Amino acid sequence: MRPHRDEGDHDDQERRRYKGWSNGNNNNKEKQQAAGGLQVRYRECRKNHAANIGGYAVDGCREFMAAGAEGTSAAFKCAACNCHRNFHKREVVDYEDCSSVSTTTYSSAK
Repeated sequence: MRPHRDEGDHDDQERRRYKGWSNGNNNNKEKQQAAGGLQVRYRECRKNHAANIGGYAVDGCREFMAAGAEGTSAAFKCAACNCHRNFHKREVVDYEDCSSVSTTTYSSAK
């Protein structure tokens, strides 16, 4: 028999599990770099608004902006185009790979 879990405990566990997810519109890059080096950003909207008539038309939204606070259902809706976050191009940036990039500059001595 499984022990009864308090509903509040379950909600706290869910919040902790999803707390690290980001849409790239916050300024926690230092925390994300230390946590694992990955950051997820959502770019231009790819929703085809003319699909029902056989055409192709996008709204021109260039980047996902959450309509609500993180942890709410409104956080998955874009404030600019009113589409779900899944319609936006997902971009994963690995900061661990960027740390090995050389910053050497060359002078043009003649």
